[in-house]
Amino acid sequence: MIGYEEVEPAMMERFSGVVRQYSEENLTLQDGEGSVWSCHVANASFHRDDSVDAWYTPEDEQTNQPCQIVYYEYTGRWDDVPEEWMDDGIFAAYYKPAYRKLKEMSLEEKIGQVLLVRYPDGDAIRALRDYHLGGYLFFAKDFQSKSEQEVKTMIQAVQDASATPLLTAIDEEGGIVVRASSQPHLRESGFLSPSALYEAGGMELIYEDTIEKSAFLSNLGLNLNLAPVVDVATSASDYMYERTLKQNTSLTCEYAKTVIQASKGTSVSYTMKHFPGYGNNADTHVGEGYDVRSYEDLLQYDIPPFEAGITSGGEAILVSHNVVSSMDDSNPASLSLEVHRFLREELGFSGVIITDDIAMDALDNVSDIGGKAMIAGNDLIITTDYVQCFDSIQTAIENGTLKEEQLDQSAFRILAWKYAKQLMSDK
Repeated sequence: MIGYEEVEPAMMERFSGVVRQYSEENLTLQDGEGSVWSCHVANASFHRDDSVDAWYTPEDEQTNQPCQIVYYEYTGRWDDVPEEWMDDGIFAAYYKPAYRKLKEMSLEEKIGQVLLVRYPDGDAIRALRDYHLGGYLFFAKDFQSKSEQEVKTMIQAVQDASATPLLTAIDEEGGIVVRASSQPHLRESGFLSPSALYEAGGMELIYEDTIEKSAFLSNLGLNLNLAPVVDVATSASDYMYERTLKQNTSLTCEYAKTVIQASKGTSVSYTMKHFPGYGNNADTHVGEGYDVRSYEDLLQYDIPPFEAGITSGGEAILVSHNVVSSMDDSNPASLSLEVHRFLREELGFSGVIITDDIAMDALDNVSDIGGKAMIAGNDLIITTDYVQCFDSIQTAIENGTLKEEQLDQSAFRILAWKYAKQLMSDK
């Protein structure tokens, strides 16, 4: 390798990227935009996936002198996960492969990973290719008039078309929210509600139901269930009442633990919702919801089921759009820095934080929701208008209101989750 001091600075150019190939005489790097660059190098040692800044003299056609590296610096080893990201979190065993994958991604690919998009009526495969989406969320309309095999084919088609394996999600709570099992050509009857299961057979039947539900969803190609509802509601007048266990905090804690523990032997992940507890608030699908309960009441009655699920290995938590005044009286929980700080720092949650659907009317008066959702601390955004959400996040990064490092950590967490779910492999 030529000595750095032997070459005029004006004669040198610089390329930064990740090592893709290395031999005794040649180094190939790829940058974040996918551009590939090769150059002669000698007396150096690299590993695949090292991050490198290389200064080089360009190829000289007149003298037939090849491109040659003059000087290089390591900017990161292949498995150098940032120290501040390292913890003993639920996906920690998969941090290194997740980080290697993250370093291969462009900004656009990383933005796409944090979007969980309602399955579109249009070209779902083109949307994947254009926006690199992290997953699709399926609703009842997507299963109507389809046979089991047609549903499998629909889901497998988008999975096959995605460069990075997809989260394929559904709300299959049981009772009044049964997107797939409500279709008679897919199952004889819809899954029972948590309260009906508990009345019929206690926690043992809930455990069995979770295993059966997981097998049903997995067979169709679905790998993420946006359930259980672990909100505590004991009054029939509460909006969320019919979707809950309809029992007190202690029994709801047992319910959260039971579902999460039962899910661990399956290929379907479960999502506890609606943090920090829905209480007796109004329907945020059709308007704003305000929770005026005291902080002490939240800690005593609403937070414990989420804690129970976390200690049992909960992988994901969905945050509501209610304004929880005792935590943050200015922002919906889904857009609140304090609510997310509490979930990470006070409860020690290391899994994936998901917004409730940002198309709900509760957020109608909020602009630039995608960027604000990321800034607040969400990892995964449920959205219908993925183009607008994508653009909002990109704009937030470009104008500096959202640091790219924060986007990176969320994409990294989602990738680690996908490795943990064995959707991805290093092989």
